[in-house]
Amino acid sequence: MKYKELPMIIDLRSDTVTKPTEGMLQAIIKAPTGDDVYKEDPTVNKLEHRFAEMFGMDTALFFPTGSMSNQAAIKLHTQPGDQLICDKWAHVYNYEAGGVAFNSGVTCNLIDGHRGMMTASAIEKGISPISNYHTPNTTLVCLENTTNKGGGACYDFEEFKKVRNLCDHYGLGLHLDGARLMNALIAKKEDPNNYGKIFDTISVCLSKGLGTPLGTILLGNNDLMSRAIRVRKILGGAMRQAGFMAAAGLYALDHHVERLSEDHQKASEIAHTLQKLPYIKKVEPTETNIVIFNLIDEISNDRFIKDMLHKNLQISDMGQGKLRMVTHLDYTPEMHRIVLDVLANYEY
Repeated sequence: MKYKELPMIIDLRSDTVTKPTEGMLQAIIKAPTGDDVYKEDPTVNKLEHRFAEMFGMDTALFFPTGSMSNQAAIKLHTQPGDQLICDKWAHVYNYEAGGVAFNSGVTCNLIDGHRGMMTASAIEKGISPISNYHTPNTTLVCLENTTNKGGGACYDFEEFKKVRNLCDHYGLGLHLDGARLMNALIAKKEDPNNYGKIFDTISVCLSKGLGTPLGTILLGNNDLMSRAIRVRKILGGAMRQAGFMAAAGLYALDHHVERLSEDHQKASEIAHTLQKLPYIKKVEPTETNIVIFNLIDEISNDRFIKDMLHKNLQISDMGQGKLRMVTHLDYTPEMHRIVLDVLANYEY
């Protein structure tokens, strides 16, 4: 019996859909491992040390997911009844299943920022006066770089400095959800060590632009991170021979960071093509590997997504009229040519 060859599906829903490269698989197979619950996995320890050194922070801890690392950071900074400040589009509020409330008993004061980014002045207006016992006590500010729902937007580093000064003045913690921080570092040509001087905690995802199967690193200083391993255990994130996945992270650091600029270039070319098409109402500025756009009113998002799927192209609906395409490690030049052609010749 002959099986029909399946058509090539071009999946641009997210950069989390990638598969390990052959080189990464070999690194995984050959990784020396131990029991990370006892902190005896040499490959995990090496990955954590490398990240801590890279960002100039005291210590790092390997988590299975980005959401868990963010939730752990929030737990480290807050007490039940406290309030954190984040943008209305922030991942910690929109895409972590209410974990802020469930895990930490904390509420979110949402700021109406620009493309998922907040200014220090806007944050200051959202801080609850400590003298007003009727309102939650503000203890933490959460920023996101790059912004997911904001279309991969990157903060200006000078704004980070202003927010740091603000947090110091009011005695607030400062956490960075850096799920796609590596994309920002490449796009803005920034030094990760400078981030360690600004933030109290930073999460960096390995399974997005860097292309690993799983894993996120949480970075911080000793006074906070001394409790992080307990919080990880409470959240169910303690792993045993995690070195296999840590090896994927080490491989990615060596081979998949500089190439992020290729994803950015492809995303820019997709955005440029969309901007010229009559069925597109708006395309968000595209700085990194995320393209967000809106259709004209005559075309529903559901219809467009189905039409694209018939062309073997998968994209995401972000809600509020926003559609998303994300370039990544497995998105080849051949796929890119096909996508540009499909978009340019779409008949509605």
